[in-house]
Amino acid sequence: MHHTHEAGKAGRTPTPEEAQVVGLAPLLEPYFRGAVVRELMPAPLRDAMETHRLTPRHGAVLPQLLAGQPLTVGEIARRLHVSLPTASELVGGLSRAGIVERTEDPSNRRRILVSLAEQYRSQLETFVVRRGEPLLRALDGLSPSERAGFLAGLTAWVREVQS
Repeated sequence: MHHTHEAGKAGRTPTPEEAQVVGLAPLLEPYFRGAVVRELMPAPLRDAMETHRLTPRHGAVLPQLLAGQPLTVGEIARRLHVSLPTASELVGGLSRAGIVERTEDPSNRRRILVSLAEQYRSQLETFVVRRGEPLLRALDGLSPSERAGFLAGLTAWVREVQS
C-alpha cells in the first residue's frame, strides 16, 4: 500500500503493527551518531576527515567508491540523490583531504572520474565491515525468506525516503 503525506495535512493513524515498526526506527538513531561512527573509523581515515572538517555527507560518498570502479561526479550525485554542485563540493573536499583521486576520463576528457585513494581503501573496507557487523549478525538469525522480506522492506523504505 502506498501512503503519501502532504505538507500541512495530518497523516493517517498507523495500525498497531505499523506503530510497532515505526517505533523501532528511532532505536537505530544512536548507531548513526557521530561519536559511534567516530569510534569505529580507523584512526588515519578519522584524522583525515577531522583535519579537513569533512562531514558525514562527505563520508557518504566513500562506500560508493569501494567497488573499485571510478565514478563520475554525476553518478555520485545520482546515487546520493544530491545536486551536481553538491556532489562536486563533496568530492572536492575529499580530494583536498587526499581520500579520493580525480582523473580525466580517457574516453571523454571533459568528464572527471573519481576513485578512492589506494592508501585509504583498506581503512574504508575495515570501517564498512565494523559498521555492518550488527546488521550482519541480525541477518544471520533470519531465514532466507525473512532476509528477502527484510531486504524488500528496507529497499522500499529507502525509495520512499529518497523520493
